Amino acid sequence: MQSENGKNNGNNATQGGNQYSAENIQVLEGLEAVRLRPAMYIGDTGTKGLHHLVYEVIDNSIDEALAGYCTKIDVIINEDGSVTVIDNGRGIPIDYHEKEKRSALEVVMTVLHAGGKFDKGSYKVSGGLHGVGVSCVNALSSTLIAEVYREGKIWKQEYAQGDPKADIQCVGDTDITGTKITFTPDPVIFTQTTDYNFEVLATRLRELSYLVRGIKLTLTDKREIEENGNGGKFRYEEFYSEEGLKEFVKFLDSNRESLIESTIYIESDKNEVPVEVAMQYNTSFSENIHSYVNNINTIEGGTHLTGFRRGLTRTLKKYADDSGMLSKLKFDISGDDFREGLTAIISVKVLEPQFEGQTKTKLGNSEVSLAVDQAISEALANYLEENPKDARTIVQKVILAAQARHAARKARELVQRKNVLSGSGLPGKLSDCSEKDPSLTEIFLVEGDSAGGTAKQGRDRSFQAILPLRGKILNVEKAMQHKIFENEEIKNIFTALGVTIGTDEDSKALNLEKLRYHKIIIMTDADVDGSHIATLIMTFFFRYMNDLINEGHLYIATPPLYLVKKGKEERYCWSEEQRAKAIEELGKGRDGSVHVQRYKGLGEMNAEQLWDTTMNPQTRLLHQVTISNAVEADRIFSMLMGDEVPPRREFIEKHAKYANIDI
Repeated sequence: MQSENGKNNGNNATQGGNQYSAENIQVLEGLEAVRLRPAMYIGDTGTKGLHHLVYEVIDNSIDEALAGYCTKIDVIINEDGSVTVIDNGRGIPIDYHEKEKRSALEVVMTVLHAGGKFDKGSYKVSGGLHGVGVSCVNALSSTLIAEVYREGKIWKQEYAQGDPKADIQCVGDTDITGTKITFTPDPVIFTQTTDYNFEVLATRLRELSYLVRGIKLTLTDKREIEENGNGGKFRYEEFYSEEGLKEFVKFLDSNRESLIESTIYIESDKNEVPVEVAMQYNTSFSENIHSYVNNINTIEGGTHLTGFRRGLTRTLKKYADDSGMLSKLKFDISGDDFREGLTAIISVKVLEPQFEGQTKTKLGNSEVSLAVDQAISEALANYLEENPKDARTIVQKVILAAQARHAARKARELVQRKNVLSGSGLPGKLSDCSEKDPSLTEIFLVEGDSAGGTAKQGRDRSFQAILPLRGKILNVEKAMQHKIFENEEIKNIFTALGVTIGTDEDSKALNLEKLRYHKIIIMTDADVDGSHIATLIMTFFFRYMNDLINEGHLYIATPPLYLVKKGKEERYCWSEEQRAKAIEELGKGRDGSVHVQRYKGLGEMNAEQLWDTTMNPQTRLLHQVTISNAVEADRIFSMLMGDEVPPRREFIEKHAKYANIDI
């Protein structure tokens, strides 16, 4: 990105290319602004933004469902990569718009901030609310076809890059109502990929089925031929929930052992803010709370989450104090203790939500905090009084959490005390780099001392640090907090990175200003054991250093699987397809004329090979660890690293054909 100094040197401003007049003022008409700056509207033009197009169209249908006019939404990935979304709502209005001098459908499809969401008589709440949804999809699609079933007629209009190709036309009769949108993402905009991921879309539809109970959502992939058990030949999944959030919590906790028999369900309307909460305590040591506003996952929380935590803590603490169960504790209980082992979904509907930032990930409405606080306090107090057995079980869990936190604090203090006494506080195994600017440095977390030694020889010492890890680190999914901070390998990771290990108030708080390396790279063998170790490390980061993932600091190195050689010519291959292609091209079809070496571990490569294939920024292949859906990531980590074997086996069998699992 180039910057301008903004200086005006008198007469020079009128000379040549420096002239600045009315001619330089550019007015972007229609949807040109969206195409010029797409990331402003959909976040990015990578895979996340690509899938966001589908969500925007679905959100329009969901708004119809929330208004009580839609019961079914079908999403279809077509053979050519386009996507079709069909609902049985009222259908987008098609009558003449007096102000715009064209059909209402064309206005909705081509004008930003146009739609029924701004008319409170049409929609009480909606997910999009900024009114840029379907018009943005139109702008960023090479083609879009809108079909409306309304008033006994079928109406159709086609668009190219946001511009209508012709006026709206009546193309037939019908006895149904609804809207059908088919769009093809524009490869000019989405240069990285235009290929939709079935699992990503399925995760969002499943989420919506729980958040809007009683609506049927289906997903069909016409790119994949498979018998789906529904009489069809394409990959197909159906989502429907009768109980909504209660089933959502059961789904998330399917790999955890419940502490109480029934899910606590709260539904109320405080200060004209509908509040819905489902929560369940389990035997795990992690807190899994997910919040939504008008079906938008507010991953950064906000006032509704603040209200929930305050109401939960105050109500449970009062019950615990009144029951006398805390009388023998020699230290105070913190808010964290009340949320250990808690899985909860908070969903609020807000008439005019105020989100912080374009991405709509943090709610700012102050009145919502009080509404949720009151709803939780009243309903939970009643539940505890009516279910004394469950209440005592929950308080006992809280006391155990407080004792574990107290022990964890001592463990953290011991680690920090040792760091101070040892001078720099850096682990003895760490081979540090000479560069001191964290933004220019990277650290490799390497499986085993042997591979660590090779990595030390092959690295660029100026900016690359190496931390060998002995064996498999502790599975944090099944360990109490103080055991985690006592684990030698985990202590080494904390101290090498330079971040603080948390405070008594927030045991997972990280001081990112102290981070010594802005690229943290997990480097393990390309086999089953290596994958297990990488998953253990990622689970640790997800549960205890999540901020590092959210800030984009965590990566996975991908060492090659094969070396294909013929004479002096050689090629490294990272997949079976690359191996087959290399054999074909080097051997000219004669397999016996080439030599194929399968790398089972990092230790099989010498320092030069490891540098060329896995560590050299110019030639290596790094995968950044991102979390596009925190709810699904939580479920996958708890399933892969938890105690329940059958769901883990089923997951592995289902995904065995995929090289990577995108969470």
